[in-house]
Amino acid sequence: MTPGARPAPEASTRDTILRDISTLGPVTTSTLVERLGLTETAVRRHVENLHAEGLIEARDHAGRPRRGRPAKAWVVSAAGHAHLRSDYDDLAEDAIRFLAEHAGRPAVRAFAQRRAGELAARCAEQMPDGSADVAERTAALVTALQREGYAATARPVGGADAPAALTGIQLCQGHCPVQHVAAEFPEFCDAETEAFSGLLGVHVQRLATLAQGDHVCTTFVPGATVPGLSTTTERSQS
Repeated sequence: MTPGARPAPEASTRDTILRDISTLGPVTTSTLVERLGLTETAVRRHVENLHAEGLIEARDHAGRPRRGRPAKAWVVSAAGHAHLRSDYDDLAEDAIRFLAEHAGRPAVRAFAQRRAGELAARCAEQMPDGSADVAERTAALVTALQREGYAATARPVGGADAPAALTGIQLCQGHCPVQHVAAEFPEFCDAETEAFSGLLGVHVQRLATLAQGDHVCTTFVPGATVPGLSTTTERSQS
């Protein structure tokens, strides 16, 4: 493509759908149609092409490999995440490897903690005061992370009939700016989890990560059932 030229509309729509699947997955084609305001035929064509290219995979709504006849829900595959990465990812990996080789893993850990601390400081500016409950704080953190490029959503789990230990909120990240670095250096995931605990005022647990091959990063935030929190917190438009 000529420098400065805009991508063709078809390519732009295709990339938008791929990024939406990265953000919202597992997500059905019908949800994408409603979200994008396009015809079902157009969206289905792009989805089928992305699937044929191996950039997306079918899952059920819990994120497991699909079986049986339920409506397909899509997530981005490992190849799809590689497609979304930029040249800066390679530069970052090289820089962190250099740091590890010449200064050791403690230096990598210190850098990861500093980076997570800076992220936490920016997010804290958008968080409610200490009187807010964990659901309000999680919703605010989701919005703050969206603005940081993390494609975050929140989903309540458990409920009145579930054990208290399994009731709370799943904080999900369909995209992570440091995914490929964190695959080699889990210090970044550890530092981010610690930052989330500090921001939310509760001990959170990381259940899955993109860095380790899962289709989404999932962090469990313990707390009461949250009737006011929708199953997916929409992305910020700012």
